[in-house]
Amino acid sequence: MSYLLEPLIEGKLTLKNRLIMPPMATSKSEEDGSVSEDLLNYYDEKTRGGNIALVVVEHSYITGQGKVSEGQLSVAEDRFLEGLQKLSDLIHRNGSKAVMQLNHVGSAGNKAFTGVDPVGPSAVANPRSGGVPRELTGEEIKFIVEEFTRAALRVKKAGFDGVEIHSAHGYLLNQFFSPLTNRRKDKYGGDVLGRIGIHLEIIESVREAVGPDFPILLRLGASDYMEGGSTVEDSKIAALEFEKAGIDILDISGGFCGFTIAGDDSQGYFSPLSQAIKEVVSIPVILTGGITKVESAEKLLHEKKADLIGVGRAIYKDTLWAEKAMNSLK
Repeated sequence: MSYLLEPLIEGKLTLKNRLIMPPMATSKSEEDGSVSEDLLNYYDEKTRGGNIALVVVEHSYITGQGKVSEGQLSVAEDRFLEGLQKLSDLIHRNGSKAVMQLNHVGSAGNKAFTGVDPVGPSAVANPRSGGVPRELTGEEIKFIVEEFTRAALRVKKAGFDGVEIHSAHGYLLNQFFSPLTNRRKDKYGGDVLGRIGIHLEIIESVREAVGPDFPILLRLGASDYMEGGSTVEDSKIAALEFEKAGIDILDISGGFCGFTIAGDDSQGYFSPLSQAIKEVVSIPVILTGGITKVESAEKLLHEKKADLIGVGRAIYKDTLWAEKAMNSLK
């Protein structure tokens, strides 16, 4: 019996197998953030053959203030809908389902890309970029919640099968979650429940906008792997609240450590995090991180470290990885 070939049939997002292509920034969009031919060709190449059950399209900025880098995909305005529809149509034609990831850079921002000074939960240095942001006001937080909501609605209108909220890798929502960067004294700071206040507001607002049946995923940087940073214990509390709030799938990765753990190149190095979270929630959990061998994917699923396996860099390096992996299991 193959665990990777087994379909996911429960929940709002049914999948033909357990293989996910996680979001990976390509910097292939047009200068204004619109979908380019280069980007379409990339996703066409990676999804041809239909072996990947779900593609999570790379992090896309919800507002100009939240842009990360040149060539980043945008979902900040209605004018991008036509290109985004082409992208979802292409992935569907190739036999995969498609979810789009929404992001705001927060204190990791660069004025050269955004045109404005970086903002964050608190005026403390970002552990990755070193930049000190301006602290967001309550009104500005409310506006960011609205921007996530408008962006999610565009994702639905563009024909995607779901939307993913990005709270990992040291970006804005991760900055709220991490004690390293959230020193607020209001309702958005303090303990874990305070630090995920913005997340819960976004989830509630997005759910109201997209309706009860549209899948909402959340990528959680479940540990910073830094002294004084977020821990797996924080994430277990947060994961339960996210499930209660209506998240359909949790996608587990790193916090301020990024998508790697220094000195750890094991297969599925975030599996202690995904396993701990899987034990406290009943919704599916995605594990990514260093998985390059199909045998490792099978083992991680068998050991209940996760419900779904994201294979990123291996697919990025070898377009035929998914086809070869799936054929080896049949």
